Amino acid sequence: MSQKKRILSGMRATGPLHLGNLHGALSNWIELQEQYDCFFFIADWHALTSDYEDTSSIAANVRNMMIDWLSVGLSPEKCTMFVQSHIKEHAELFLILSMITPVPWLERNPTYKDQIMQLSNKDLSTFGFLGYPVLQAADIIIYKAFGVPVGVDQVPHVEITREIVRRFNYLYGEVFPEPEAILTKTPKILGLDRRKMSKSYNNAIYLFDKPDDISSKAAKMITDPQRARKSDPGNPDVCNVFEFHKLYSDKETENTVNKECRIADIGCVECKKMMAKNLIRALEPIREKRDYYEGQPELLDEIIAEGSNKAREIAQKTMEEVRSAVKI
Repeated sequence: MSQKKRILSGMRATGPLHLGNLHGALSNWIELQEQYDCFFFIADWHALTSDYEDTSSIAANVRNMMIDWLSVGLSPEKCTMFVQSHIKEHAELFLILSMITPVPWLERNPTYKDQIMQLSNKDLSTFGFLGYPVLQAADIIIYKAFGVPVGVDQVPHVEITREIVRRFNYLYGEVFPEPEAILTKTPKILGLDRRKMSKSYNNAIYLFDKPDDISSKAAKMITDPQRARKSDPGNPDVCNVFEFHKLYSDKETENTVNKECRIADIGCVECKKMMAKNLIRALEPIREKRDYYEGQPELLDEIIAEGSNKAREIAQKTMEEVRSAVKI
């Protein structure tokens, strides 16, 4: 039997996970753990790039994120889950890579200026924020990952890693493979206000939300902006609630809503209630698992420790090669 190829991905520990995270990454990870040797890490050091002024919630975010991962279906028996800061070798490789990475490479990062604008309420004029793609490269290549699952908008991040690998290998010899971007398809799912679902926009439905919270949030969702009254025909193609129906309602309900909305036989209030009911039902297994892991702190500690120990063994071997290549 051939050995599975290794892939790696991570999430920043900046807050609770929501449906955007579930459909944008976690659902794909659950499928990938069946096909690849998957390494998934909680990026608490990366959280410092934007949240360095107040770090009081990062430790709790780490534990809650691991609980969410386990609750949606990631399995420590099928993938390696660990915490970035538990593997100090990431920082050592980051330091070495930072010595060889030209500053213009970082300044032309397409998300650099975008994030500064989006997070204008924070001072991001730091070396850490500018250099986070270098730490990201270290995260990936220290495990010699074959690929990184990303959306189309994240491909430039992987390309910077590939450039850094080529430069390192040119200077010191062939140590690292160039990771590939594994493009993943994600369904269209926006926040309550039709913007990208985000904690910072206060428009998210979280994985831990109670049924009453979900119903309340669903009632506030923006639908077809051209439909002012119930008697007006609607257009499900531009309605965010209908996108949720596609994900959480059965095909019969989806078809009924699609038909009746267009001829004004169903109003937005009723449509939202139907969607919320189905969403609540779909998230119930996640809530049950979350309750279980919240009541098992020692088990959670064990899962984190085992995953981090496995990752550390690989990272230590890689750093032995790196030190030998760099001759330090």
